[in-house]
Amino acid sequence: MNPSAIVKPCQEKIIQQGDNYYCFDENAIADFNINMLSPDYWQQQEAITGTAQGRGTTYFIKHINDEWVLRHYYRGGLIGKLINDRYLFTGFNTSRAALEFSLLKTLSTLNLPAPKPIAYQVKKSGLSYRADILTARITHAQDLVASLTKRNIEEQTWYNIGRCIKNFHQHGIYHHDLNAHNILLDKDNKIWLIDFDRGEQRQPVKQWQQANLDRLLRSFNKEKNQLADFHWHTNDWQILLEGYLSV
Repeated sequence: MNPSAIVKPCQEKIIQQGDNYYCFDENAIADFNINMLSPDYWQQQEAITGTAQGRGTTYFIKHINDEWVLRHYYRGGLIGKLINDRYLFTGFNTSRAALEFSLLKTLSTLNLPAPKPIAYQVKKSGLSYRADILTARITHAQDLVASLTKRNIEEQTWYNIGRCIKNFHQHGIYHHDLNAHNILLDKDNKIWLIDFDRGEQRQPVKQWQQANLDRLLRSFNKEKNQLADFHWHTNDWQILLEGYLSV
């Protein structure tokens, strides 16, 4: 995704086929078909340019001049070992994919540095559903963990990370899993936040904002304890907080 490109507002188009529900942005994907939300389709097109591993496999896709990310929704924790990728169905509009797509639309409207929503699908089966989401890829970017395994990050960048998080918080944007993997630096050192599953826009309140910061600090400490080479120090966190408090 080119950060400087002019992006048209999201124009949602809904397709429902039986118990399956599809939504896409007509301004981002003129040639949409429902198979685009399956990795098998892109493998057949030889359009998968890479993958990333988390709870499941995330696919990086090249489509004409666009780069996208395809992600399946998986549960975490103990329940994830039992149910894996099924969620209780209470309506298409309350599915994890629909809520994340809607939040990403809001972030785009607010001009916050986050991926643009492209499409999603919800496949209902009985009382449960599975879901997938397609978003724009932040090109020439790495997450903080990948960056910190290679080098130290400049003080100004840490300061800017703090300012970026505060900007989201001032707009009431709650990130459910703010960790070092979900903060990206692009080739121009611009900061982006990704993965807004279970995020929401809510009243700005210090309690949840502090909880976001606490979760991020725990993730840095976790990576520091697990990785032999991880160029993160307590002073970096203090500079991040200075940036956060400066806004």
